[in-house]
Amino acid sequence: MNGMNRTMKKLLFGLLLTMLLVVMAACGAVKEDNNPSATIAPTETEAHYPLTLKDDTGVEITIGKEPLKVVTLAPSETEAIYAIGAGGQVAGVDEYSNYPEDAANKPKIGDMATNIEAVAALDPDLVIASSSMNTEAITKLRELNITVYATDPLTYDAVIAKIENLGHIMNKPSEAAAVAEHMREVKKQVSEAVKDAEKKKVYLEFSPGWTVGSGTFLDELITLAGGTNIAGTSPGWYEVSAEDVVQQNPELIIYPNLKEDPNPIVAGIESRPGWEVIDAVKNKQMHAVTEDPLVRVGPRLADGLLELAQVIHPDLVK
Repeated sequence: MNGMNRTMKKLLFGLLLTMLLVVMAACGAVKEDNNPSATIAPTETEAHYPLTLKDDTGVEITIGKEPLKVVTLAPSETEAIYAIGAGGQVAGVDEYSNYPEDAANKPKIGDMATNIEAVAALDPDLVIASSSMNTEAITKLRELNITVYATDPLTYDAVIAKIENLGHIMNKPSEAAAVAEHMREVKKQVSEAVKDAEKKKVYLEFSPGWTVGSGTFLDELITLAGGTNIAGTSPGWYEVSAEDVVQQNPELIIYPNLKEDPNPIVAGIESRPGWEVIDAVKNKQMHAVTEDPLVRVGPRLADGLLELAQVIHPDLVK
């Protein structure tokens, strides 16, 4: 049970959409543009400081100079900063930031519960956070007059916009543009490959007993990859109804290749009464995909999309 709890905690940290859904419900509205920080012209060749912009919390922040010491509070933010060539400016990361390899060697500032004192001790020019997963930490850091840029992309294109914005903030616009272009190329490659293909019914279990529905980037990835998410009739992430999955009868079951052996997701599926009649189980169409690229809203989301497409339509996407 403890192992499963650790797995759940880790995956929920990667899935930035979770706390967002609670926040949106409390606010009573969903923002039409989930990336309000996309206010920097993508054609600019270099940043001009001071740089003033709004982040995804709607707060206007001013970055007075090029950030030379940055702390990241989520793995997706860490990966984005490294991808745009600003890894040398990273002074601290969360416990789950394991990619690239250099990130694992950076000072740690906590996991889902950020160590505010540890962040402050690093005296960062900028903290980059998830507005949904690091809500409490963002508030506390801003009370200490520490500049925080918080993001919360809900779609593949919003992730691209986030990376472009970070490129301007970190004065790495050309490097960020290259990452963004690669992500667009992968999306185009996949979309063109599956555009005429019959949609396959897919069930995705991202953590033991949990699936994901509409309004999330994972639901969008399944659609882009040529599938139909059988859980897409309900919003957000939620606990599996074993009977509903049997009734929906997916052709494919997809899950992340967790580092635990045996994989608790597979063990759960194999132990559920009645699931042996599901087409995906009968036809041995249960597929593991690489965990982190699938659940992190960073540059490797392109890898997650491509791998999903290769599983759903292996004859069309190589």
